[in-house]
Amino acid sequence: MNKQKREEIFRRLREDNPTPTTELAYSNPFELLIAVILSAQATDVGVNKATEKLYPVANTPEAIYALGVEGLSEYIKTIGLYNSKARNVIETCRMLIELHNSQVPDNREALEALPGVGRKTANVVLNTAFGHAAMAVDTHIFRVSNRTGIAPGKNVLEVERQLMRHVPKQYLVDAHHWLILHGRYVCKARTPQCGSCRIEDLCDYKFKTSN
Repeated sequence: MNKQKREEIFRRLREDNPTPTTELAYSNPFELLIAVILSAQATDVGVNKATEKLYPVANTPEAIYALGVEGLSEYIKTIGLYNSKARNVIETCRMLIELHNSQVPDNREALEALPGVGRKTANVVLNTAFGHAAMAVDTHIFRVSNRTGIAPGKNVLEVERQLMRHVPKQYLVDAHHWLILHGRYVCKARTPQCGSCRIEDLCDYKFKTSN
């Protein structure tokens, strides 16, 4: 795919959605961090249902740490892998309190040192909470990047590097959200909605549907 096509793709995506953001519910960087940790192998809808009960009770490192693993588990038991996630969140809260003055760090190394935080989670927090040009490649972004030809790659790290290299700079901060939403609602895994896709004429996918 050439530079002009990518430019037009992101121009259209921005035209349709000028201020994209995550579908996770949060009001500060700490709430976002916890929501993203909980979202591994879970839906944003499921996480939001849990955090809408949790955050009114505890939405600071101190308050969640005070719940303990068992107390936190009661709020998040509807989410997959909740036991291990509860342990990670409690340990993350302890580290934030002891090492970061209860603040979410805005650098990758410190974020990835927190339990339950890998490269993708760190990228989400850096991008969404702090406005960094970071690309959190999930299953949707991986699929859209390869299927459309925007940034093909054999693994998530390769796709991330291709996106950081090829997405026009003026679109880089918001590109992560546009691609996720496009993959979630239009360029779906089993049946892409090519017939109603805004970028169908720019996409390199060879097996387009009429949907």
